[in-house]
Amino acid sequence: MLDGTIGGQGYAFARDEKQGKVVFDKMKAMIALSPPLAGRVTPFKKSIWIPQIRSTFELLSGKPEGKHGRSPTVIAGDEMHEWISTELADTLRQGTGARLQPIELYASTAGVRSNEVGYGLWEKSLAILDGRIDDPSTLVVLFAAGKDDDWADEAVWRRANPSLGLSPTIDFLRREAAAAKNNPRAEAHFKCYHLNQWIDAVVRWIDPKVWARCAKNANAWKTWNSDRSAFRGRRCFAAFDVSSTKDVTALIWVFPPDDDHLEWQVLCEFWVPEDTLAARVRNDSVPYDQWAAAGALTPTPGNVVDQNYLKRSILKGIEEFGVEAIGYDPWNSTKLLTDLQEEGADADLFREMRQGIPTLAEPTKHFERLVMSGALNHGGHPVLKWMAGNAVVRFDENLNYCVAKKKSREKIDGIAAGVMAIGLAMTQEVEGPSVYEAHGILEIEV
Repeated sequence: MLDGTIGGQGYAFARDEKQGKVVFDKMKAMIALSPPLAGRVTPFKKSIWIPQIRSTFELLSGKPEGKHGRSPTVIAGDEMHEWISTELADTLRQGTGARLQPIELYASTAGVRSNEVGYGLWEKSLAILDGRIDDPSTLVVLFAAGKDDDWADEAVWRRANPSLGLSPTIDFLRREAAAAKNNPRAEAHFKCYHLNQWIDAVVRWIDPKVWARCAKNANAWKTWNSDRSAFRGRRCFAAFDVSSTKDVTALIWVFPPDDDHLEWQVLCEFWVPEDTLAARVRNDSVPYDQWAAAGALTPTPGNVVDQNYLKRSILKGIEEFGVEAIGYDPWNSTKLLTDLQEEGADADLFREMRQGIPTLAEPTKHFERLVMSGALNHGGHPVLKWMAGNAVVRFDENLNYCVAKKKSREKIDGIAAGVMAIGLAMTQEVEGPSVYEAHGILEIEV
């Protein structure tokens, strides 16, 4: 409009229309706050029209289909780290050939390195900056911490946030940094969102010191396993993770807070094939034999886990506890579910929970909140402790995350089952004060 370009065209986009709308709505807000502009421009839901020069600016979806034939003067693309491809940007750029002074404006925070498109654009930008690519038509502006910089150093924050003090405020970043301390997952978020450092798609999840603080008594699990009377009749949610023949099978019972208990409590049961026990100890240096001797896991006869052990424990738990739902990974569980129902278990108790971000993102976050606040009392169970140390989370392009069994360096079946059980409990109204209120925690930063 300022150049008076007759028939000018502008386009804003991101990975999808909802994300692109963030930029587009800011444009409309700027126009509304400027009387000279507001009097000459007509805003619509997905376009801005300038009648005097018959020019338009439009919000596009992130898909390249149907975008040919345009002749942009201005292209604005946001959040490149999430792009699936550069096809839309390339298509629009092909239409700028008829314009005398076209401009393309692209912006992004960092993201996960596994996104080849976003990380590829980042590497291209660095190559332009250091002269490996000769491109005088492109201006690269970079605000980011260095690869080896200390993420907790406030001087580093200023290099990555040129308007620090205004947006964001220093108090906000200090709170975020404090929440990320001893939380590897939150540390990765902080580095990515606030320091523009690219992160791995998979990061270690739970700090061992934080996990240890959750157990008020490091040997409570022994009492709980030998005498379950304290749990009898209590509201309960469970989940099981059936092993692939030779590995650990896990059954986790979680008990929400009630009038007599301020915290969540976790009861664990594990099984491993007896014939593979010695080999696992020898080859993997994991003390399965010591755990078996202590009663922390149960060897089953043969070289595969006998699912009858798991079946009997589930039936016993249904009889003992106030079980409201039992979650399971559908893989390798069909026969077990059939057998349970034939033994009289109510089919409505069981909930299929597929292993992925759409199903487990919120349960993973809630499990993490409980651990970080010290509100998930696991009784110091040694097998679950080992699995917590193995656990990693994986991010998608939006930095949503969930616990990742396939990416973890060793077994995490108990943690995965615990996340599923917590997820089931999230869908039910838990009686009494929230666990955060019970612990005097009004706000938790994670």
